[in-house]
Amino acid sequence: MTQEDNTDQLVVRVDDVRKEYGDTAALDGVSLRIRAGEAVAVMGPSGCGKSTLLNMVAGLDRPTAGTVTVEGEDLGKLSETGLAMYRRRRIGMIFQFFNLLDDLPALDNVALAAQLAGASARTARKQALELLDGLGVAHRANAYPATLSGGERQRVAVARALMNRPALLLADEPTGALDSRSGEQVMDLLTDLHRSGQTLLIVTHDPHLATRCANRLVEMADGRVVRERILERAA
Repeated sequence: MTQEDNTDQLVVRVDDVRKEYGDTAALDGVSLRIRAGEAVAVMGPSGCGKSTLLNMVAGLDRPTAGTVTVEGEDLGKLSETGLAMYRRRRIGMIFQFFNLLDDLPALDNVALAAQLAGASARTARKQALELLDGLGVAHRANAYPATLSGGERQRVAVARALMNRPALLLADEPTGALDSRSGEQVMDLLTDLHRSGQTLLIVTHDPHLATRCANRLVEMADGRVVRERILERAA
Protein backbone atom coordinates (compact mmCIF):
# COMPACT_ATOMS: atom_id res chain seq x y z
CA MET A 1 0.00 0.00 0.00
CA THR A 2 2.78 2.37 -0.93
CA GLN A 3 0.42 4.99 -2.35
CA GLU A 4 -1.49 5.20 0.93
CA ASP A 5 1.75 5.49 2.87
CA ASN A 6 3.08 8.38 0.79
CA THR A 7 3.75 10.72 3.69
CA ASP A 8 3.98 13.71 1.34
CA GLN A 9 0.26 13.37 0.61
CA LEU A 10 -1.06 11.92 3.86
CA VAL A 11 -3.30 14.24 5.85
CA VAL A 12 -4.61 11.69 8.35
CA ARG A 13 -2.85 8.61 9.66
CA VAL A 14 -4.61 6.47 12.27
CA ASP A 15 -2.51 3.53 13.49
CA ASP A 16 -3.98 0.61 15.44
CA VAL A 17 -6.17 2.86 17.60
CA ARG A 18 -8.07 1.38 20.49
CA LYS A 19 -10.48 3.33 22.66
CA GLU A 20 -11.94 1.81 25.81
CA TYR A 21 -14.78 3.14 27.94
CA GLY A 22 -14.71 0.98 31.03
CA ASP A 23 -14.99 -2.63 29.83
CA THR A 24 -16.22 -1.61 26.37
CA ALA A 25 -13.94 -1.10 23.38
CA ALA A 26 -15.48 1.57 21.15
CA LEU A 27 -12.52 1.22 18.78
CA ASP A 28 -10.59 -2.02 18.51
CA GLY A 29 -7.42 -1.69 16.46
CA VAL A 30 -8.56 0.80 13.81
CA SER A 31 -6.13 2.02 11.16
CA LEU A 32 -6.96 4.56 8.46
CA ARG A 33 -5.16 6.69 5.89
CA ILE A 34 -6.60 9.79 4.22
CA ARG A 35 -4.62 11.53 1.49
CA ALA A 36 -4.85 15.17 0.51
CA GLY A 37 -7.91 15.85 -1.63
CA GLU A 38 -9.73 12.67 -0.68
CA ALA A 39 -13.31 12.60 0.56
CA VAL A 40 -13.76 9.59 2.83
CA ALA A 41 -17.14 8.52 4.20
CA VAL A 42 -17.33 6.30 7.29
CA MET A 43 -20.51 4.27 7.67
CA GLY A 44 -21.84 1.63 10.02
CA PRO A 45 -24.62 0.91 12.53
CA SER A 46 -25.10 2.97 15.68
CA GLY A 47 -22.42 2.09 18.22
CA CYS A 48 -19.95 0.81 15.64
CA GLY A 49 -17.33 3.41 16.60
CA LYS A 50 -17.53 5.82 13.67
CA SER A 51 -18.26 8.92 15.79
CA THR A 52 -15.53 7.89 18.24
CA LEU A 53 -13.12 7.69 15.31
CA LEU A 54 -14.13 11.17 14.19
CA ASN A 55 -13.59 12.49 17.72
CA MET A 56 -10.08 10.99 17.74
CA VAL A 57 -9.16 12.76 14.49
CA ALA A 58 -10.72 15.97 15.82
CA GLY A 59 -8.61 15.82 18.97
CA LEU A 60 -11.76 15.78 21.09
CA ASP A 61 -10.82 12.48 22.70
CA ARG A 62 -7.61 10.53 23.18
CA PRO A 63 -7.03 6.88 22.28
CA THR A 64 -6.38 4.26 24.92
CA ALA A 65 -3.72 2.85 22.59
CA GLY A 66 -2.40 3.61 19.12
CA THR A 67 -1.65 6.94 17.43
CA VAL A 68 -3.52 9.60 15.46
CA THR A 69 -1.40 11.84 13.24
CA VAL A 70 -2.77 14.78 11.24
CA GLU A 71 -0.47 16.66 8.86
CA GLY A 72 2.50 14.99 10.53
CA GLU A 73 1.41 16.07 14.03
CA ASP A 74 0.99 13.29 16.60
CA LEU A 75 -2.12 14.42 18.46
CA GLY A 76 -1.20 12.27 21.45
CA LYS A 77 1.81 14.49 22.11
CA LEU A 78 -0.22 17.71 22.27
CA SER A 79 -1.39 19.27 25.53
CA GLU A 80 -5.04 20.23 25.96
CA THR A 81 -4.09 23.77 24.94
CA GLY A 82 -2.24 22.41 21.92
CA LEU A 83 -5.27 20.36 20.92
CA ALA A 84 -7.50 23.43 21.21
CA MET A 85 -5.21 25.36 18.88
CA TYR A 86 -5.09 22.38 16.50
CA ARG A 87 -8.90 22.38 16.30
CA ARG A 88 -9.01 26.14 15.70
CA ARG A 89 -6.31 26.31 13.04
CA ARG A 90 -5.95 22.94 11.32
CA ILE A 91 -9.41 21.41 11.04
CA GLY A 92 -13.00 22.49 10.44
CA MET A 93 -16.00 20.69 11.91
CA ILE A 94 -19.61 20.43 10.72
CA PHE A 95 -22.13 18.98 13.18
CA GLN A 96 -25.55 17.40 12.77
CA PHE A 97 -27.24 20.07 14.90
CA PHE A 98 -25.13 23.00 13.62
CA ASN A 99 -23.74 24.09 17.05
CA LEU A 100 -24.19 27.76 16.24
CA LEU A 101 -24.24 30.35 19.03
CA ASP A 102 -27.86 31.48 19.36
CA ASP A 103 -27.01 34.97 20.66
CA LEU A 104 -24.78 35.88 17.70
CA PRO A 105 -25.93 36.66 14.13
CA ALA A 106 -24.66 34.46 11.30
CA LEU A 107 -21.78 36.79 10.39
CA ASP A 108 -20.40 36.83 13.94
CA ASN A 109 -20.81 33.07 14.31
CA VAL A 110 -18.52 32.65 11.33
CA ALA A 111 -16.09 35.45 12.16
CA LEU A 112 -15.58 34.20 15.71
CA ALA A 113 -13.68 31.17 14.42
CA ALA A 114 -10.99 33.38 12.90
CA GLN A 115 -10.87 35.71 15.90
CA LEU A 116 -10.24 32.75 18.21
CA ALA A 117 -7.32 31.81 15.98
CA GLY A 118 -5.86 35.30 16.28
CA ALA A 119 -7.35 37.36 13.42
CA SER A 120 -8.52 40.92 13.99
CA ALA A 121 -12.28 41.50 14.17
CA ARG A 122 -12.23 43.54 10.96
CA THR A 123 -10.31 40.92 8.99
CA ALA A 124 -12.45 38.12 10.39
CA ARG A 125 -15.75 39.83 9.50
CA LYS A 126 -14.55 40.61 5.96
CA GLN A 127 -13.52 37.00 5.36
CA ALA A 128 -16.72 35.70 6.99
CA LEU A 129 -18.88 37.80 4.67
CA GLU A 130 -16.97 36.52 1.64
CA LEU A 131 -17.56 32.93 2.73
CA LEU A 132 -21.25 33.51 3.39
CA ASP A 133 -21.52 35.10 -0.04
CA GLY A 134 -19.79 32.14 -1.66
CA LEU A 135 -22.22 29.78 0.06
CA GLY A 136 -25.27 31.79 -0.98
CA VAL A 137 -26.30 33.10 2.43
CA ALA A 138 -24.70 36.56 2.58
CA HIS A 139 -28.20 38.07 2.61
CA ARG A 140 -28.72 36.34 5.99
CA ALA A 141 -25.49 37.65 7.53
CA ASN A 142 -27.30 39.68 10.21
CA ALA A 143 -29.92 37.04 10.99
CA TYR A 144 -29.81 35.04 14.21
CA PRO A 145 -29.72 31.22 14.03
CA ALA A 146 -33.29 30.85 15.32
CA THR A 147 -34.60 32.73 12.27
CA LEU A 148 -32.63 30.65 9.73
CA SER A 149 -33.90 27.54 7.98
CA GLY A 150 -32.09 24.27 8.63
CA GLY A 151 -30.30 24.50 5.30
CA GLU A 152 -29.23 28.08 5.97
CA ARG A 153 -27.96 27.15 9.41
CA GLN A 154 -25.86 24.33 7.99
CA ARG A 155 -24.42 26.64 5.33
CA VAL A 156 -23.44 29.11 8.04
CA ALA A 157 -21.89 26.20 9.95
CA VAL A 158 -19.94 25.17 6.84
CA ALA A 159 -18.70 28.76 6.42
CA ARG A 160 -17.53 28.72 10.04
CA ALA A 161 -15.75 25.39 9.48
CA LEU A 162 -13.94 26.78 6.43
CA MET A 163 -13.00 30.08 8.08
CA ASN A 164 -9.38 29.19 8.86
CA ARG A 165 -8.77 27.30 5.59
CA PRO A 166 -8.48 23.92 7.32
CA ALA A 167 -6.38 21.12 5.91
CA LEU A 168 -9.16 18.74 6.92
CA LEU A 169 -12.93 19.18 7.10
CA LEU A 170 -14.79 16.81 9.44
CA ALA A 171 -18.54 16.30 9.05
CA ASP A 172 -20.62 14.40 11.61
CA GLU A 173 -24.02 13.46 10.10
CA PRO A 174 -24.10 16.82 8.25
CA THR A 175 -27.56 16.21 6.75
CA GLY A 176 -29.06 14.31 9.69
CA ALA A 177 -31.18 17.21 10.98
CA LEU A 178 -32.26 18.53 7.57
CA ASP A 179 -35.27 17.97 5.34
CA SER A 180 -34.61 16.29 2.01
CA ARG A 181 -34.32 19.52 -0.01
CA SER A 182 -31.88 21.15 2.44
CA GLY A 183 -29.99 17.87 2.68
CA GLU A 184 -29.53 17.79 -1.09
CA GLN A 185 -28.21 21.37 -1.01
CA VAL A 186 -25.64 20.48 1.64
CA MET A 187 -24.62 17.38 -0.35
CA ASP A 188 -24.08 19.61 -3.39
CA LEU A 189 -21.96 21.91 -1.24
CA LEU A 190 -19.81 19.06 0.11
CA THR A 191 -19.39 17.69 -3.43
CA ASP A 192 -18.23 21.11 -4.64
CA LEU A 193 -15.76 21.37 -1.76
CA HIS A 194 -14.34 17.96 -2.65
CA ARG A 195 -14.00 18.97 -6.30
CA SER A 196 -12.14 22.09 -5.24
CA GLY A 197 -9.55 19.92 -3.45
CA GLN A 198 -10.81 20.05 0.15
CA THR A 199 -9.94 16.93 2.16
CA LEU A 200 -13.07 15.54 3.84
CA LEU A 201 -13.89 12.95 6.48
CA ILE A 202 -17.64 12.35 6.71
CA VAL A 203 -19.46 10.19 9.26
CA THR A 204 -22.96 9.27 8.14
CA HIS A 205 -25.79 6.75 8.29
CA ASP A 206 -26.94 7.84 4.84
CA PRO A 207 -25.63 5.75 1.93
CA HIS A 208 -26.85 8.40 -0.52
CA LEU A 209 -24.70 11.04 1.17
CA ALA A 210 -21.70 8.70 1.17
CA THR A 211 -21.92 7.78 -2.50
CA ARG A 212 -22.74 11.34 -3.54
CA CYS A 213 -20.01 13.19 -1.67
CA ALA A 214 -17.13 10.74 -1.11
CA ASN A 215 -14.65 8.93 -3.31
CA ARG A 216 -13.92 6.21 -0.72
CA LEU A 217 -16.18 4.37 1.68
CA VAL A 218 -14.99 2.88 4.98
CA GLU A 219 -17.45 0.53 6.67
CA MET A 220 -17.24 -0.18 10.40
CA ALA A 221 -18.78 -2.73 12.75
CA ASP A 222 -18.08 -3.48 16.41
CA GLY A 223 -15.24 -0.98 16.63
CA ARG A 224 -13.37 -2.28 13.61
CA VAL A 225 -12.98 -1.40 9.95
CA VAL A 226 -14.57 -4.30 8.10
CA ARG A 227 -14.47 -3.05 4.52
CA GLU A 228 -13.06 -0.27 2.34
CA ARG A 229 -13.91 0.46 -1.25
CA ILE A 230 -13.45 3.14 -3.88
CA LEU A 231 -16.65 4.87 -4.98
CA GLU A 232 -16.31 5.17 -8.73
CA ARG A 233 -19.30 7.49 -9.13
CA ALA A 234 -17.68 10.35 -7.22
CA ALA A 235 -16.31 13.23 -9.27
